[in-house]
Amino acid sequence: MKKQSIVFLGSKPIGYYCFEYLIQQASILNIQIDGLLSNDNNRFDQNLSIQTLAKENNIPLIPSLAELPMCDFLISVQYHEILSQIHIDKAQKLALNLHMAPLPEYRGCNQFTFAILDQKNVFGTTIHKMDSKIDHGDIIAEKRFDIPQKCWVENLYQLTYHASLELFKESIASIVNNQFTLTPQKLLITDRGTSLHYRNEIGIAKQINLEWDKEKIDRHIRATYMSGFEPPYCIVNNEKIYFTKKW
Repeated sequence: MKKQSIVFLGSKPIGYYCFEYLIQQASILNIQIDGLLSNDNNRFDQNLSIQTLAKENNIPLIPSLAELPMCDFLISVQYHEILSQIHIDKAQKLALNLHMAPLPEYRGCNQFTFAILDQKNVFGTTIHKMDSKIDHGDIIAEKRFDIPQKCWVENLYQLTYHASLELFKESIASIVNNQFTLTPQKLLITDRGTSLHYRNEIGIAKQINLEWDKEKIDRHIRATYMSGFEPPYCIVNNEKIYFTKKW
């Protein structure tokens, strides 16, 4: 039986480990990985280079979206650019994305932060078909879990990372074997709600107003304090005063 062609787009730890799993399972899944496109973002773990992993396994590095080859499946996991329809159409069978948030509730960026700000009790992760809109395509598979009380954004990220890797490993065989159903997100909006957040919104969420009540200040700090990034802050006498986490 002819092997199915995969092109992988991704970065960060979740992208690295999903890519590694595909490499490890290639013969079982009857796939061949014909290329990787990544900005090799290893900010969360300096020891993980997805491009190095590709080179070690003789997988070609694709320089840009403009040079995407035709393939059976296009798999995106934390890829940093938005694909247009011309890119999505390179996948003859399916283009899919692993989005580390529940859909349709949280499309876009910094979803962990906004779930905490919105005082949600449940979060999750989703594999969906890609279309030309942001995190908008039909749902293929999902996994949901409870958010702990007084959760910090770093903790929610870690919980979602583990759930996302589990979801990918549980779902990929069914996906490449065309054994899945699609659920349009529009059918879920009435029950679940929807939102779309952009990268620049995180800067606004980090600005603490000292006139807020104690609970709101605490919530914004928990939702925006993440190691390696600018901490939440307030402005006093035109100067930024940063908040930090008490370990």
